[in-house]
Amino acid sequence: MYIKRLINFFLEKPSGKASTNVRLRVKWNNSKSVSSFGIGIKVDADKWSYETQRCKNNTTHGKKKIPANTLNKEIQRTHDIAEAIFYDFEQKGTTPTVAEFKTAFNLRNGKQQNQNDTQDKSFFDIYDEYTAKQGVVNSWGISMNRKFNSLKLHLINFNNNISFDIINDDFMIEFIKYFQSKESMKIRYKDCNVGMQNTTISKRIVFLKMFLRWAKKNGHYHGDVHENFKLKLKGTDGNNKEVVHLTWNELIHLYNFKFENPAYEKAKDVFCFCCFSSLRYSDVQNLKKSDIKNDCINIVTQKTVEGLKIELNKYSKAILDKYKDNESANTLPVISNQNLNNYLKEICKTAEINDPQRTVYFIGNKRYEEVRPKYELITTHCGRRTFIVNALYLGIPAEVVMKWTGHSDYKSMKPYIKIVDELKRESMKKFDLKESVT
Repeated sequence: MYIKRLINFFLEKPSGKASTNVRLRVKWNNSKSVSSFGIGIKVDADKWSYETQRCKNNTTHGKKKIPANTLNKEIQRTHDIAEAIFYDFEQKGTTPTVAEFKTAFNLRNGKQQNQNDTQDKSFFDIYDEYTAKQGVVNSWGISMNRKFNSLKLHLINFNNNISFDIINDDFMIEFIKYFQSKESMKIRYKDCNVGMQNTTISKRIVFLKMFLRWAKKNGHYHGDVHENFKLKLKGTDGNNKEVVHLTWNELIHLYNFKFENPAYEKAKDVFCFCCFSSLRYSDVQNLKKSDIKNDCINIVTQKTVEGLKIELNKYSKAILDKYKDNESANTLPVISNQNLNNYLKEICKTAEINDPQRTVYFIGNKRYEEVRPKYELITTHCGRRTFIVNALYLGIPAEVVMKWTGHSDYKSMKPYIKIVDELKRESMKKFDLKESVT
């Protein structure tokens, strides 16, 4: 289920006062439902961009001279909360009323209603409090909110009467068995007859431990599962992980490929821009023309809220130039991540990017191996992977690549370096095919 919505920000009194409140207006259900309220942010009206619905870059606001960057992060946070609420209702298969939306928004925004007594809170009340507070503290984006929403749905499906006093090693073992059963997959795929992959289960348990660690710190939970329960599932050590990416030849072939379908051509350009810039799709989706200066991209990433400066190369610059006359404030013609992923499989199939790709995964103790054409596995995130692999293969030091990608530790680069080492090894074998001259 998808709920079509429109999320906007506007000024309460755009004239008359230098400083005025920013309001959030959300429309959905074919604009029959409208929710509008203040979000606790004040800005200087003359420094507000009606085009981007954000504070103008490099401005300060109010008597305390709050930087635009700080205010824009807070505005984006409330936007992400609204998106996460709709996603939650979509997973339930229902459309919220105006009252339900406001209640959910206040809860996620840290405003608890009639829950002052901790003893009266259920496990899931405290779980919602965790996601609301940690989402603010750690600037969670839509993706992280979705992951915790999904975990909540699985917890409810497993046992909707969970209490902290039953969470022990036995509970964790039974929860893992649930993930390994087909019941866990039927939340999304009704006809699925297998359980969840071990790598996915491992991630779910990590998220649950994060919540339990917070609950222990705040006096809700008194067990030690988050510290002492050790999960060892086959295939979760990373050795079987396949980093799906385009080779340099495949990338250049796709970059030069012309599609008659305008939607495919735009999708190709957005994906190739990710491949040549290292940006995640979420950052390309929010990239504004004002973020490009002196042939450099200057952004604060959606996922890590980290400032990055990425120089343009001739390919990324050419793609931007192609859309420079767009009236939109966005640099590129972005669409939803889901739709772009669907387009990518079609355009890569048309461009014959179909080399067989082997994937290995485990469900419980059973090993599965699949060989599929590469175009079936291409997603938006493959753009970032493509950039990293090709940058390393071109001889750019890992330390420099990490400056562009925002990776904070060398460990996260190891899977890519492993691929490049294998590519170099195969390339060296070409010498063996040459006959010596006597």
